[in-house]
Amino acid sequence: MKEELTSHIMHKCHPKTLLAENVDEGIPAFTVAISDTSKNYCVGLVDIVNSTKITSKLPQNKLASYYEIFLNSMANILNKFGGVAIKNIGDSLLFYFPESSHPKRKFGFLSCLECTLAMVEEHEKIKDVLKNEGLPSVDYRVSVDYGSISFMKSANTSIDIFGTPVNMSVKINRQAPVNGIIIGGDMYRLVKDFDEYYFKEAEGFSIGLKQTYSIYSVRRKSVD
Repeated sequence: MKEELTSHIMHKCHPKTLLAENVDEGIPAFTVAISDTSKNYCVGLVDIVNSTKITSKLPQNKLASYYEIFLNSMANILNKFGGVAIKNIGDSLLFYFPESSHPKRKFGFLSCLECTLAMVEEHEKIKDVLKNEGLPSVDYRVSVDYGSISFMKSANTSIDIFGTPVNMSVKINRQAPVNGIIIGGDMYRLVKDFDEYYFKEAEGFSIGLKQTYSIYSVRRKSVD
């Protein structure tokens, strides 16, 4: 009798049994639909510096307010310059610029650069808002690159993007100055002749296999 009871308990507690009894079959399976076409766009990432250390001691409600203020501030700036926020990845925000799909049209690239500069120039205002809410200060980095991306849609999420400029904007972000901007070499080749900005080559960024990728900091030229 004891052995039968033990066997019954073990059977009921088996992971497969528990899953079968508790998983909601109404949840749609994860499936992905990827666009057959791809286009070149400016893709960027704005990422908080040392966020784990800064937020580790915040209660959940304060933590939510901290990220809400920062992410919404960035999203509002994107909206003003025609940028599209794709998703937040933890404490960062991924975005792209639809108007940058035409490499010979300066407007899309100007919008991208002006937007990222506006993000950096908003730093002090965001700090003041956080201070007024009794929240820690924030620092962040902005990175942008250019290249081919595809659009992806899953049953459980909104539209996502993937491609080399997505990966590169994530990888080069740490090379940006704190509260500054870094762009990849593919982006630089398209904007290097813009007279409105200073571009300074940073130390070559390693992409593995003994290869380096040129990256550049960006700042606005002062207006006399």
